[in-house]
Amino acid sequence: MFVTIIRTILLYILIIFAVRVMGKRQLSDLQPSELVITLIIADIASIPMEDNSRPLLSGIIPMLVLVALEIIVSVCMMKNSRFRKLICGSPVMIIENGKLLQNEMKRLRITTEDLCVQLRQSGVFSIEDVEYCIAETNGKLSVLQKPSKRNPTAEDMNINIQDTGIETVIINDGEFLNNSLKLVDSNTKNIKGILKKENTNIKDVFIMTYNQNGDYRIIKKDKI
Repeated sequence: MFVTIIRTILLYILIIFAVRVMGKRQLSDLQPSELVITLIIADIASIPMEDNSRPLLSGIIPMLVLVALEIIVSVCMMKNSRFRKLICGSPVMIIENGKLLQNEMKRLRITTEDLCVQLRQSGVFSIEDVEYCIAETNGKLSVLQKPSKRNPTAEDMNINIQDTGIETVIINDGEFLNNSLKLVDSNTKNIKGILKKENTNIKDVFIMTYNQNGDYRIIKKDKI
């Protein structure tokens, strides 16, 4: 049992490393080649986990080879658009100038129910409101509404909006997030000064947000 636990931990660490090396995508954003590699790695990793009689390297080596192949394929796709098209395909227009292209939907095997679901997820509840709709290579839809249905922007209304810069969480559950501090060009000394002014101890802070203009918000921990 102890050996199984150790083997599982090692494979778990290796899988995390492999995913980190391959990139930071959500499952729904994976390209076909990435999804295939992910599924195969998961399947290969399960074999030495379940069977202690098999050498650990019998799972590690194929996983490393697959990760290397994915990196090579990714580089080739970046360098060669034809190769990328061959592996990932091309975006397909399914609504153009407000007209539903039924032949393209049939070719992609997208039902009207699937289309309506994805449109609603994009905040569009009527096909008639859509000017253009493109099925991307990762299966998601990019939707552009008709001009009369789009929300007006500040530029359309001639309104000048002050740029507050990036706002991010800089304290989480009583601890500084150093990477977030760098994003807003601040440091712990500056934030400690703000906390002192607010008469608040960092240990009492659940969340503190901060932006590049110096605006902040403090949410204290609930008292138990």
